[in-house]
Amino acid sequence: MKISQNNDYAPVYLNLLETGELAERAQKLKAIYTNCHLCPRNCQVDRTKGEKGYCRAGARAKVASFFPHFGEEPELVGRFGSGTIFLSYCNLLCEFCQNDDISHGGVGQLVSDAELANMMLALQQQGCHNINFVTPTHFVPNIVAAIEIAAKRGLKLPIVYNCGGYESLQVIQLLDGIIDIYMPDFKFASREYSQKYAHAADYFSVASEAIKEMHRQVGDLVVDKNGVARRGLLIRHLVMPNDVAGSEEILKFIAEEISPNSYVNVMAQYRPCYKAYEHELISRRVSWSEYLNVVAIARKYGLVRALHT
Repeated sequence: MKISQNNDYAPVYLNLLETGELAERAQKLKAIYTNCHLCPRNCQVDRTKGEKGYCRAGARAKVASFFPHFGEEPELVGRFGSGTIFLSYCNLLCEFCQNDDISHGGVGQLVSDAELANMMLALQQQGCHNINFVTPTHFVPNIVAAIEIAAKRGLKLPIVYNCGGYESLQVIQLLDGIIDIYMPDFKFASREYSQKYAHAADYFSVASEAIKEMHRQVGDLVVDKNGVARRGLLIRHLVMPNDVAGSEEILKFIAEEISPNSYVNVMAQYRPCYKAYEHELISRRVSWSEYLNVVAIARKYGLVRALHT
């Protein structure tokens, strides 16, 4: 495990703040709203004029809640919690969503970029170890603009990009030098099941390229001497009943195409939510034997930093 001895790690976005590049990136991203292709759905709607695409989000960020979160991975939580900002709406809209009121229903409050920056600074003041944007994909322009505002006012925490993995490669490239910790899901290998349960047949091909780019930018996860993450890639893989996730193909790809030192959270938390009961293969919880089988697969491919939760 890579360990940094410096607990005063400087987030990467501070470099771009000094050069003015952070403001330029925010402007480039905001321009995408007029012909939205922030994610692979490529809806091409003008969100600045109120047009709605697949995610149904507008051109202002919408926040469901923000608080110090103690239920994330230990490397994010540390002693004082992960400063989590839950954003409304989603670009995947999975049939088994555990937060359907937020992701599908859009429950939350519209906020300005300045208000979003205030949330980040409030979480820093509470002692959080990072700023953790949950489901950020469709609000990236607002997030980057808010980071610039907050950084000018003293924000100095690592930024966590906590996403579903279905990301535009172009947008991820525009985040180079802004995001410290990428935390994508890697949900599906099969075109059939990713279409059936997340309406994205190309999920694996898209996510695999996006996650490779994330790793190119930040590398393997680095923690400080207290075990708190400072920079790097953290991948979540949710074990699903009847192996609809295609776990072996995903774990093999991570080990062989990204890094055998990848930090992978093999998760056992699946439970049938939202419309899952309408789909026979995912209408039950994961069995313990199914979960242990995926853990064994991770070990088979040498993923020694696989966390089992």
